[in-house]
Amino acid sequence: MTLVLTILLLIAVALGAAALSTRSLAAKGEAAVPQAGRIRPVQGGSLHYIDEGPRDAQAIVLIHGLGGQLQHFTYRLAPLLTDAFRVIAVDRPGCGWSDRDSDARAAIPQQARMIGDLLVDLGVESPVVVGHSLGGAIALAMALDRPDKTGALALLCPLTHDAGDIPPMFKGLAVTSPGLRRLLGHTIAAPMALRTAPATLTAVFAPEPWPEDFLSHGGGALGLRPKGFITASADMTAVPAAIVPQVARYPEELKTPGGVLYGAEDHVLDPKVHGEPMAAFGLDYEALAGKGHMIPMTEPEACADFIRRMAAKARPSSAAAE
Repeated sequence: MTLVLTILLLIAVALGAAALSTRSLAAKGEAAVPQAGRIRPVQGGSLHYIDEGPRDAQAIVLIHGLGGQLQHFTYRLAPLLTDAFRVIAVDRPGCGWSDRDSDARAAIPQQARMIGDLLVDLGVESPVVVGHSLGGAIALAMALDRPDKTGALALLCPLTHDAGDIPPMFKGLAVTSPGLRRLLGHTIAAPMALRTAPATLTAVFAPEPWPEDFLSHGGGALGLRPKGFITASADMTAVPAAIVPQVARYPEELKTPGGVLYGAEDHVLDPKVHGEPMAAFGLDYEALAGKGHMIPMTEPEACADFIRRMAAKARPSSAAAE
């Protein structure tokens, strides 16, 4: 056997072992974080969501960030709102228990449209749209593309502008080839993610500690499935093409009331780049001293208070106006 064939055989064996490990991790992840709500088909896929609180109350829609799932909100924040609001938390297309039919659906406008379609199906008009991190960019796209159907914005550490350099903890997601993305997702991505999870979570939550039950109650174990890596990689690589033209629309088209709440010590997205500039487009800007990027999980009371105040700014639905 030649050296080349030996090397190829060893690579194949290693990938096969990694694939088996990934299947095991995926099964354990789904067992740890079972489906929490309903799944409804929309054009381009199907969306998993929870719908809690009074049906006749003002609606709040919660959209999570990169590599996340709706448990980022149900962990502690959503229960603080369900007494007075109809709270809908959704797994973004391809995340958690949601699906999408292609990587093309990773584009910010596509995700905004799919979530908007879900809200139409649920009979939700003029909700307060809460977006965290990448979910903030999607919430802004919804406000731009369906202004008459977006009552207010409450953005938590949102992505609002071109992020420039990829944060170090996300550089492993920078895979532009769909084929390579899937090969990695089904083999080495999950085992590597599990190995590096403590360091990654420390960086994402800094300067605050990450919850010890993040993988279970925080939903993080779902990220150990192949689709977790594939979706996050496609989401991240799709951002630049969409965010630049979206930013160009803010001055003339962003008319939805609301605001931005940031952790002043956010190590993932710079508040000076993504938070403070939004005041020029009519959004309030607030910052929590000493807090980081994951405030929906670490500072739920402050986030809930902020959302309530932004909800008070909401424009009435067309039906209510009539």
